[in-house]
Amino acid sequence: MKIAVASENESVTQHFGHCKNFNIFETENGQISAKESIPNPGHIPGFLPNFLNEMGVKVIISGGMGAGAIDIFNQKGIEVITGASGNAEIIVQQYLLGNLKSTGSVCHEHEHHDTCGH
Repeated sequence: MKIAVASENESVTQHFGHCKNFNIFETENGQISAKESIPNPGHIPGFLPNFLNEMGVKVIISGGMGAGAIDIFNQKGIEVITGASGNAEIIVQQYLLGNLKSTGSVCHEHEHHDTCGH
Protein backbone atom coordinates (compact mmCIF):
# COMPACT_ATOMS: atom_id res chain seq x y z
CA MET A 1 0.00 0.00 0.00
CA LYS A 2 1.20 3.51 -0.77
CA ILE A 3 0.79 6.28 1.80
CA ALA A 4 1.46 9.93 0.87
CA VAL A 5 2.25 12.62 3.42
CA ALA A 6 1.94 16.27 2.40
CA SER A 7 5.20 17.64 3.77
CA GLU A 8 7.65 20.46 4.26
CA ASN A 9 10.79 18.36 3.79
CA GLU A 10 10.41 15.69 6.51
CA SER A 11 7.57 17.30 8.50
CA VAL A 12 3.82 17.10 7.92
CA THR A 13 2.58 20.37 6.43
CA GLN A 14 -0.51 22.18 7.70
CA HIS A 15 -1.99 22.75 4.24
CA PHE A 16 -2.09 19.93 1.73
CA GLY A 17 -2.11 21.96 -1.51
CA HIS A 18 0.70 24.28 -0.52
CA CYS A 19 3.15 21.63 0.66
CA LYS A 20 6.74 21.63 -0.58
CA ASN A 21 6.83 17.89 -1.27
CA PHE A 22 5.04 14.60 -0.81
CA ASN A 23 6.78 11.85 1.11
CA ILE A 24 5.54 8.60 -0.40
CA PHE A 25 5.85 5.45 1.71
CA GLU A 26 5.44 1.93 0.35
CA THR A 27 4.23 -0.44 3.04
CA GLU A 28 4.08 -4.21 3.32
CA ASN A 29 2.85 -6.29 6.24
CA GLY A 30 2.41 -3.21 8.43
CA GLN A 31 5.97 -1.98 7.86
CA ILE A 32 7.54 0.73 5.69
CA SER A 33 9.38 -1.02 2.86
CA ALA A 34 10.40 1.99 0.73
CA LYS A 35 10.28 5.78 0.82
CA GLU A 36 10.64 8.55 -1.74
CA SER A 37 10.10 12.30 -1.78
CA ILE A 38 8.57 14.02 -4.79
CA PRO A 39 8.18 17.78 -5.22
CA ASN A 40 4.67 19.22 -5.23
CA PRO A 41 3.89 19.61 -8.97
CA GLY A 42 1.66 22.60 -8.28
CA HIS A 43 -1.52 23.65 -6.53
CA ILE A 44 -4.27 23.62 -9.13
CA PRO A 45 -7.70 22.78 -7.65
CA GLY A 46 -8.52 19.12 -8.29
CA PHE A 47 -5.13 18.21 -9.75
CA LEU A 48 -3.25 16.81 -6.76
CA PRO A 49 -5.85 14.20 -5.68
CA ASN A 50 -5.89 12.81 -9.24
CA PHE A 51 -2.08 12.98 -9.49
CA LEU A 52 -1.65 10.99 -6.25
CA ASN A 53 -4.38 8.53 -7.27
CA GLU A 54 -2.52 7.83 -10.52
CA MET A 55 0.59 7.08 -8.43
CA GLY A 56 -1.38 4.39 -6.59
CA VAL A 57 -1.69 6.23 -3.26
CA LYS A 58 -4.34 4.68 -0.95
CA VAL A 59 -3.92 6.99 2.09
CA ILE A 60 -3.13 10.73 2.23
CA ILE A 61 -2.00 12.38 5.45
CA SER A 62 -1.86 16.15 6.03
CA GLY A 63 -2.33 18.76 8.72
CA GLY A 64 -5.28 20.35 6.92
CA MET A 65 -6.96 20.03 3.55
CA GLY A 66 -9.69 21.78 1.58
CA ALA A 67 -13.13 20.19 1.28
CA GLY A 68 -12.82 19.92 -2.51
CA ALA A 69 -9.66 17.81 -2.27
CA ILE A 70 -11.22 15.64 0.45
CA ASP A 71 -14.24 15.03 -1.77
CA ILE A 72 -12.08 13.95 -4.72
CA PHE A 73 -9.99 11.62 -2.54
CA ASN A 74 -13.20 10.11 -1.13
CA GLN A 75 -14.55 9.57 -4.67
CA LYS A 76 -11.31 7.73 -5.54
CA GLY A 77 -11.52 5.53 -2.43
CA ILE A 78 -8.43 7.11 -0.89
CA GLU A 79 -8.44 7.43 2.90
CA VAL A 80 -7.89 11.02 4.13
CA ILE A 81 -6.20 11.69 7.47
CA THR A 82 -6.07 15.34 8.56
CA GLY A 83 -4.91 16.96 11.77
CA ALA A 84 -1.51 15.26 11.70
CA SER A 85 1.73 17.00 12.67
CA GLY A 86 5.35 16.06 13.24
CA ASN A 87 7.81 13.87 11.38
CA ALA A 88 6.26 12.24 8.31
CA GLU A 89 7.83 8.81 8.81
CA ILE A 90 6.84 8.64 12.47
CA ILE A 91 3.29 9.66 11.54
CA VAL A 92 3.13 6.82 8.97
CA GLN A 93 4.41 4.37 11.58
CA GLN A 94 1.66 5.57 13.95
CA TYR A 95 -0.92 5.07 11.17
CA LEU A 96 0.32 1.53 10.52
CA LEU A 97 -0.01 0.76 14.25
CA GLY A 98 -3.60 2.03 14.21
CA ASN A 99 -2.73 4.98 16.46
CA LEU A 100 -3.43 7.82 14.00
CA LYS A 101 -6.98 9.04 13.50
CA SER A 102 -8.22 11.92 11.38
CA THR A 103 -9.42 15.03 13.19
CA GLY A 104 -11.44 16.05 10.13
CA SER A 105 -9.53 19.36 9.89
CA VAL A 106 -10.86 21.13 6.79
CA CYS A 107 -9.35 24.33 5.41
CA HIS A 108 -12.00 26.84 4.34
CA GLU A 109 -10.04 29.93 3.31
CA HIS A 110 -7.14 29.48 0.91
CA GLU A 111 -5.89 33.03 1.43
CA HIS A 112 -5.11 32.02 5.00
CA HIS A 113 -3.30 28.80 4.14
CA ASP A 114 -0.69 29.43 6.82
CA THR A 115 -3.30 28.96 9.55
CA CYS A 116 -5.03 25.80 8.30
CA GLY A 117 -5.39 22.96 10.72
CA HIS A 118 -5.83 25.17 13.76
